[in-house]
Amino acid sequence: MSDVALLQGVRAALAHPQGHYIDGQAVTGNGDAFPVINPATGQTLAEVRAADGAQADAAMEAASAALAGWQAMPTLARGTLLLKLADALAAHREELAQLESLCSGKTLMLARMLEIEQSVAFLRYFAGWAGKISGETLDVSLPSFNGEKYTAFTRRQPVGVVVGIIPWNFSIMIAIWKLAAALVCGCTVVLKPSEFTPLTLLRVAELATGCGIPPGVINVVNGDGKTLGPRLIAHPHCAKVSFTGSVVTGQAVSQAAMAGGKRVTLELGGKNAALFLEDMEVDAIVNGIIEAGYLNQGQICAAAECFYLPVGKMDPVLAALRQRLEAMRIGSPLDEGTEMGPVANRPQYEKLLNLFAQARQEGSEIICGGYALDRDGYYIAPTAIRVTDPQATLMREETFGPVGTFIAYENDADALALINASPSGLAASVWTHDMAKALRYSEQLEAGMVWINMHTFLDPAVPFGGMKDSGIGREFGSAFIEDYTNLKSVMVRY
Repeated sequence: MSDVALLQGVRAALAHPQGHYIDGQAVTGNGDAFPVINPATGQTLAEVRAADGAQADAAMEAASAALAGWQAMPTLARGTLLLKLADALAAHREELAQLESLCSGKTLMLARMLEIEQSVAFLRYFAGWAGKISGETLDVSLPSFNGEKYTAFTRRQPVGVVVGIIPWNFSIMIAIWKLAAALVCGCTVVLKPSEFTPLTLLRVAELATGCGIPPGVINVVNGDGKTLGPRLIAHPHCAKVSFTGSVVTGQAVSQAAMAGGKRVTLELGGKNAALFLEDMEVDAIVNGIIEAGYLNQGQICAAAECFYLPVGKMDPVLAALRQRLEAMRIGSPLDEGTEMGPVANRPQYEKLLNLFAQARQEGSEIICGGYALDRDGYYIAPTAIRVTDPQATLMREETFGPVGTFIAYENDADALALINASPSGLAASVWTHDMAKALRYSEQLEAGMVWINMHTFLDPAVPFGGMKDSGIGREFGSAFIEDYTNLKSVMVRY
C-alpha cells in the first residue's frame, strides 16, 4: 500500500505561513517563525509565525469582549451551535485527520476513527448539557420576627475567559474537551496549541466561525509555551486555566495560576499501571497489553506503562508479546495499512533513546525493541523491557512512547502495594475473570480512573482526571460543571 493523496485543503494549509485565529479572523503572527516538522520524515511541513505579546493580549481582549454576548445567548442556542460545530468536524473529517496525522505522526486510521470521531461525540455530549446546568432551592432557618419569610437559591455562573493549553498527542480532541465544556457553561476561550501540532486548531476555529459561533468566543494563539503560556495565564482577563501535559509543566502552570487567584484544572501524566491476575490466559494478557500500552505509539496520557504479571506468566507472556510487536507494520502514518507510526517529535524521540541507554546501564532486560529504526523520521521500535527492581528508572519516569515495562509479582497484595507507591495516580487497570477481586482492587488502587478488563477507553459521560501528582479537577461527566462555573448563593427576605 502507499500514502493516501492529500486533499487540496490540506495542501493549501501547508503552502503558506500560518499564524493565529483571533476575534473571528485568521491573523499572521508578529513573532519569530518556527517550523512544523513531519515526524515521519523529519522534514519541515509548514511554517508558523509566533504571536508576540500584543497578539496574546489581543486574543484575551477578544475573548473578554465576547463574554457578555455569549452569556446573553439562550443556553439552548449555545448548545445548537456546538452541534453545528460537531457536524462541521464530521463533514471535514478527512481534512482534519490528514493534518493531524502529518503533524503528530498518528496513523491516519487512528486520526479518523479516534481523534475526529471522538471529538464529534464529545461536542454532541457537551451540547446536551445546554439548559441543564442549574442550581437548587434551599430552606432557610432564620427566625421570623414580624411575619417576614426567607428563601434561598443557588445558581451556576460562568467563570469567564478560559485559557486552554493543549498537548501534542491529541491536539483536536483534547482541545474539544476544553472548549466545549467552557462554551456550554457560557465561558469564552483562548487556546494555546503545542508548537509541534499548531495547525489543526486553526482550522477548527475557522469552522466554528462558519457555524455561527460569534467572533472572540474561540481564539487560537501559537508560540513558545515557555513565554506565551505564562503571559496568557498572567493576563488579568484569565479566570481559569485548563492544562493537559507533563507533571513538571503542570506544577508550574498551577503555581502561576493560583498565584493570580485563578481556577485551574490539570490533567497530568504519570506511570499508569496494568495489573494482570493469575487467572488470565496468555493470549488475553498479550491482547490487553497491546490495547493498554501501544495505541498511538504509547502517546496517550492514560496509557499503561508498567505491567504487573504473575511470576509464572511472565516468560510465556513476554515471548508471545515479542512475536506480536516484532510483526507490527511500522511505516508512514498516511499509509492506511500502517499499524504504528513515528513518535511525535524529536525531543520525545531523543528522550526514549536516553531511557533505553539508562535501562541497559541499570541491567534491565530488553526483550524486544529498545532502538530507533534506520530510516528518516522519528521511528522507535515497539519495546518491551523486563525489570526486577521497583526503583528502576523505567518504573518511575514516564516514557510516553511505545514502551512497556514489565515486573513480576508473587501475590496480589504485593502488586497493589507497588502500584500505589507511585507518586502519580492518573489511571490503572485490573484484568481478571474474578469480578469480586476486580471490584475490590478497583477500590484500593490510588488512581482517578480504573478500568476492569479494558484500558484507555474514555466516554464523555464518565469523569476523567487524576489523583496525587496526576492532576486537579475532572473532565467530562457532570463534574466539568464545577470547574467552569462559579456557584452563587442568593438569599431573599419577603
